[in-house]
Amino acid sequence: MPAPRSTPMSFLSVALKLPAMLGLVPGDSLFDAPATVGKVDLQRYAGRWFEIARYPNAAQDRPGRRFVDVTATYTARPDGSIGVVNACREAQGRTRSIRATARTTDSSGAKLRVTFFWPFSGDYWVIGLDAANYRWAVVATPSRRCLWVLSRTPVMAPDDYTRAVVAATVQGFDPQRLVPTPQTEAAGAA
Repeated sequence: MPAPRSTPMSFLSVALKLPAMLGLVPGDSLFDAPATVGKVDLQRYAGRWFEIARYPNAAQDRPGRRFVDVTATYTARPDGSIGVVNACREAQGRTRSIRATARTTDSSGAKLRVTFFWPFSGDYWVIGLDAANYRWAVVATPSRRCLWVLSRTPVMAPDDYTRAVVAATVQGFDPQRLVPTPQTEAAGAA
């Protein structure tokens, strides 16, 4: 008996059924954007943040490229926008920075749209935050492709790191995908 022929319709049928076969349904974390924190006080959020860990991503991690000493500095502006300066050092030693403008997209202050150069922008959502002291934050893209753990200091207290990772994990992010970001200021302080 000849083998059944694969048709585009049979492939499409299987592709559409695959999530259900795996037990995934809309409403699961793999389908939904993450929830943000309830409120971000942008005046308190302003300042310098050190990247402690991240999901590898095309902008920061490519063959022959690995950004270290990554920082993000936010400055509140009188017009309500936020100035952003992302800085890093490539593993080979060259320093780089890029300026951007962020605007909130809702009243919570937790959803930011960052424009590096018009018309290209990205959504960055605060999904975890040390609300009492603003010592750490967890930022993700709504697509869940990117995740960053940020700290006010180049060395993050272990308890704070655990809290940050838990904030991401309870929303379905895989903590095993986080890659530590080396900070030479941390090495100098040790």
